[in-house]
Amino acid sequence: MFVPASLGMEAIQAADLFEIPEGITYLNCSYMSPQLKSVSAAGLDAVRLKATPWAITEANWFSCAEELRALAGKLLGTGADSVALIPAVSYGMAIAAANVRINPGDSIILLAQAYPTNVYTWREAARKHNARIITVERDPSGPNDMWTEAVLRAIDDRTAVVCVPRCHWMDGSVVDLVRVGERARQVGAALVIDASQSLGAVPLDIERIQPDFLVSVGYKWLLGPYGLGYLYASPKWQQVGVPIEQSSLPRRGSEDFTRVTDFSDEFQPGARRFDMGEFTQFILAPMAAAALQQILDWGIASIEQSLSQLTGEIAQRALAAGYEVAPAEQRSRHMLGIRFRGGLPATLAASLAAAKVHLSIRGDFVRISPHLYNNSAGIDRLFAAIASWV
Repeated sequence: MFVPASLGMEAIQAADLFEIPEGITYLNCSYMSPQLKSVSAAGLDAVRLKATPWAITEANWFSCAEELRALAGKLLGTGADSVALIPAVSYGMAIAAANVRINPGDSIILLAQAYPTNVYTWREAARKHNARIITVERDPSGPNDMWTEAVLRAIDDRTAVVCVPRCHWMDGSVVDLVRVGERARQVGAALVIDASQSLGAVPLDIERIQPDFLVSVGYKWLLGPYGLGYLYASPKWQQVGVPIEQSSLPRRGSEDFTRVTDFSDEFQPGARRFDMGEFTQFILAPMAAAALQQILDWGIASIEQSLSQLTGEIAQRALAAGYEVAPAEQRSRHMLGIRFRGGLPATLAASLAAAKVHLSIRGDFVRISPHLYNNSAGIDRLFAAIASWV
């Protein structure tokens, strides 16, 4: 059931809203979220509708997508016009790379061990423009975090692009996007954010961060289906941005199917120019909309508060057991990484899965990412499973 944030420190308990069998401890939302029952129901209804195409009107080609776009805009705090519907982060990064200005000799800043999709996109951009990649390493000596000061030091007058997440995908260590955005604007660099490991779980202030582009998958913390994600484009790019494919639906006047050959060089308003082809997504869009609506009903601040109680308990118990965990001020409140002194046992992930405790091994971290279906009993099972195999 949902406990509003106004009632204080009560956590949201929502296990009954998800399709998780008894006996499963799932601490791996940063890999893929379990399915909300409401999302499954929306998907089944959509499949049934697709079986009767005579019931699908021309208006349906736009209406569900616009509902989803409006929900995503509300979640981002920007509005529907700032959102494009995309199939994957790689698609959104390709849009960013196709639009930002990169001159020969410029630099593109990435985090060390960044998610590969981001790295490959910007490696190709660097090759194309004769630019260079600067890979920023963690700085354990930083005042409150391991990334921000190092990123700020790397930005200079030759920086063209800074591509960073809200938190590192391996362990949740944070980047101060407001400070990084301010510094990027000072030197005229574009700020591109992969928010896949934070959007929907922690608040994000677009107005203060001011990214050029922000992209996210929909199947992790946004609790939606695989294959449908989101791109935020700043007002500048909504006016002058160039899409990476030439689809008919994002063109002005495309809603009139009787005039599809009245070709137009104008786009639908806002970020819609960046929509993928077949963005209608008759089956996935209703599922994604149901997921976003549930997140908005809970409230992101309440979600973060609830998850911080779980990750705080996990961190405390991990430290007491002799494992390594970054201090609270260095990590996001919704996920964390645990290190084993002496290194990780090679069979740890498989052994935990055999005990029906599911999480991810990323680098030398045991990455733990709970959601509102988890509770203290699941944390007990986690540490009992670790202790039995280490």
